[in-house]
Amino acid sequence: MTSLSDLNSAPEVTWCAGQQLTELHTLASSEPQDHEVTDLAKLPAEETVAVAGSAPWAAVVPQTDHQIAGCSTIDVEVQNEDPAVLAWSLARGEETVPMEPPAWPIQDTVQFCPLPAEVPYHEILWRDWEDLSVQPCVLEHVSRNTPLFEFRVMSYNILAQDLVEQGLDLYLHCHPDILNWNYRLPNLLQEIQHWDPDVLCLQEVQENHYWEQLEPTFKEMGFACFYKRRTGTKTDGCAVCYKHSRFQLISLSPIEYFRPGLDILNRDNVGLVLLLQPLLPEGLDLKAVSPLCVANTHVLFNPRRGDIKLAQMALLLAEIDKIAKTTEGSYYPVILCGDLNSVPDSPLYKFIRNGELSYHGMPAWKVSGQEEFSQQLYSRKLLAPLWPSLLGITDNCQYVTLCQPKKSGRRKYSRDFLLQFHFCDVACERPPQLVFLEGVTDAKPDRPAHWPKPAAMVKDPDPQPFVPRSSGIIQHGLNLTSVYSHFLPQRGRPEVTTMPMGLGATVDYIFYSAEPVENGSRGGRRLYRDGALKLLGRLSLLSEDVLLLANGLPNPFCSSDHLCLLASFGLEISSLKEGCQ
Repeated sequence: MTSLSDLNSAPEVTWCAGQQLTELHTLASSEPQDHEVTDLAKLPAEETVAVAGSAPWAAVVPQTDHQIAGCSTIDVEVQNEDPAVLAWSLARGEETVPMEPPAWPIQDTVQFCPLPAEVPYHEILWRDWEDLSVQPCVLEHVSRNTPLFEFRVMSYNILAQDLVEQGLDLYLHCHPDILNWNYRLPNLLQEIQHWDPDVLCLQEVQENHYWEQLEPTFKEMGFACFYKRRTGTKTDGCAVCYKHSRFQLISLSPIEYFRPGLDILNRDNVGLVLLLQPLLPEGLDLKAVSPLCVANTHVLFNPRRGDIKLAQMALLLAEIDKIAKTTEGSYYPVILCGDLNSVPDSPLYKFIRNGELSYHGMPAWKVSGQEEFSQQLYSRKLLAPLWPSLLGITDNCQYVTLCQPKKSGRRKYSRDFLLQFHFCDVACERPPQLVFLEGVTDAKPDRPAHWPKPAAMVKDPDPQPFVPRSSGIIQHGLNLTSVYSHFLPQRGRPEVTTMPMGLGATVDYIFYSAEPVENGSRGGRRLYRDGALKLLGRLSLLSEDVLLLANGLPNPFCSSDHLCLLASFGLEISSLKEGCQ
């Protein structure tokens, strides 16, 4: 297994400028294939995406002051500049003056210098922990006398090694050694161990690496682990791990989005939905805490197939609706993690956050907001209904079998309704075989004016309104908001979670249950406040310019082409005497 120390003794590798530029031109003109976020390397041949305007990539490894002379260096002041204090509310309305990011560096002679030994990644690309529990918007909803069950959730696309090797043209900026799985694995494990999450949601987990290396290591770290490989011939999938000292599994639901014969669901993406019971420490025997629903997924990359992305998300939300719904009809707190291959403020993002999307007539490439990776003249448009009824999912993203009205029973007929039959026409007619008795059976009453007309007597006592499925609107009722604000106010730049082709983008998210503010919206966004599940803190993200200084992603310190997301939550602990969870 290659370590950082071993790589220090590796010979230097020098690229001449001519050779490098030739490879850069080859990269810019190459046809991307089918890969998630690096998924430009995996698109089917009939759906390849032309990428224009990509920044050139050069092989520049960040160095520290104590390294050998003659190697490219990073300005220490710039490197240590901290973009960490983020606004909780979106700051897009604030007046900021975005600076142009530095061009991707190209030097006459680029040298791969020895990699730094025993330098933790978090000391190179510093990410601050933001304590949000001290903010007034959180304090006003948390009583000092209300104890909280606190836990951390990490979401991380760790970049499957098979996908690296299938798309090496996407990583020409990387030293070949840092792409080796034997180099990347210790880095990834160090990163996870350093931040010590209680719940870990991973994407792009290669199957053989999971069973042979990751699961045994995670079990030694105290995790219980669950894995779902993508369908078909794909070799990677999603995993959810949780500390068995903090949670107990109530239910597990693996999800396969592939449906034979349905063009809207003909891809191999998957997801996992778990219902976990938090375990309270000893001494809180008369206390209770609500179960927690955790979902993890990796949505299709292809920017031109937004229709598939929406259908996959609808299936996931339907499963969450099934798992997280209580017997009273409300929902347990939900945390949704994943690589959604959609940018902030895209229609798919707004659908998750606002709970509604009018999609009819929308171009399919527009759904994920990845216009720079799509052909905007592509003719596919979303038509209602988005998926056929045989899928068994309603436009409210619920399973049809779980939201059917109950069959009418005798107990549904009220006394007043049954009394109407005393005055029906049959009751007012003399039976032909009735024996005539004067003064007894010869009387025939006239119909009083207040008697109901015959047509009203056969009216359905509990009619169900008919709602057409072709409305072109899909909805869900989970009330989800994002952990991150997607903008760095101090730097006047957006946050990024990945850098495909040298361009920063946000495609990874942690959504969580919150309470919508009554009549509250801003710029078309629904406003939320913390409910029973409270956001206490988060690990700050970085901007594109900072990552450019570190030679993009992956680099010697971050061994994936995505940054990890990390958030701290608190669940209210209530007294059993109060009869609530």
